[in-house]
Amino acid sequence: MVDQAYKDDAAVVAGPRPGFGLVLTADVIAPLVDDPADFGAIAATNALSDVYAMGGEPRFALNLAFFCDDKLPLEVLRLIQAGAAAVCAEAGVAVVGGHTVRDPELKFGLSVTGEVALDAVWSNRGARAGQALVLTKALGTGVLGQAIKAGAIADDERVAAIASMTTLNRDAMEVGRAHGVTAATDVTGFGLAGHLRNILRGSALAATIDHAALPLLPGFARHHAAGRVPGGSKTNRDYLAPAIRWDAAVTDDVRERTMTAITDAQTSGGLLLCMPDADADRAVAALRERGLPAARIGLLHPPVADATWLVRVI
Repeated sequence: MVDQAYKDDAAVVAGPRPGFGLVLTADVIAPLVDDPADFGAIAATNALSDVYAMGGEPRFALNLAFFCDDKLPLEVLRLIQAGAAAVCAEAGVAVVGGHTVRDPELKFGLSVTGEVALDAVWSNRGARAGQALVLTKALGTGVLGQAIKAGAIADDERVAAIASMTTLNRDAMEVGRAHGVTAATDVTGFGLAGHLRNILRGSALAATIDHAALPLLPGFARHHAAGRVPGGSKTNRDYLAPAIRWDAAVTDDVRERTMTAITDAQTSGGLLLCMPDADADRAVAALRERGLPAARIGLLHPPVADATWLVRVI
């Protein structure tokens, strides 16, 4: 069984079917985009991702709506729910109810129940030394979200960011299953480095990341240079800095940009998969065949004695 002890993406409890567990999660976000249907789709994709990150398949969902009906017409809520319903239909998930609260700030998400074989759960305790790290989506939704709010984003950048945030992690989970993944996490609010840290602590490991291998959304470098970094990403950076060590060959400007990329608070990011090194290249090829900008980004290894850092960036 899996609970909150190692900061996994979802809980796993014994289910009614022998050999299978229920995967339980809930996730609510504030709007990143202006279009209500896009917001609903992003929120639903983000919530379903927690189940995929455990190696499971989502089955049922409840809408969780926090709505300011004194400021917005109910048609906005209908469009948000319609966007979420379309994503759930694509995932084969039944939306069976929900709850709405009057709130001065608009928020929306889902409570999701899924299923996973108990001998195939991807918990933060399942990673092994020598495994490769494969990331299935590009980084940068936090920075791009700031650009959207500032009205400074180009149309192609907006389209790419929304497409990424509304792409289900189902394909990533299926490819991971076929290539020996033993641990995974979805990259969301704690950023890549924060969610990797949870795996490293749960599995008593360290990691090396190749900065040049990190996939980034179009426009990330430009908006980072303009200082469009959200507050959550800055908080992540301050918190995670002591756990990160930089290779001397990494220049200051690359270090600054990479630090933002790996601590950027993501919404509906990809999966970070821990898999046998020998399978990683085939897995990346399979993911790219499904349209995902996947990349092998690093390697897991035993921790260095007496070292305070967990992640080394080269």
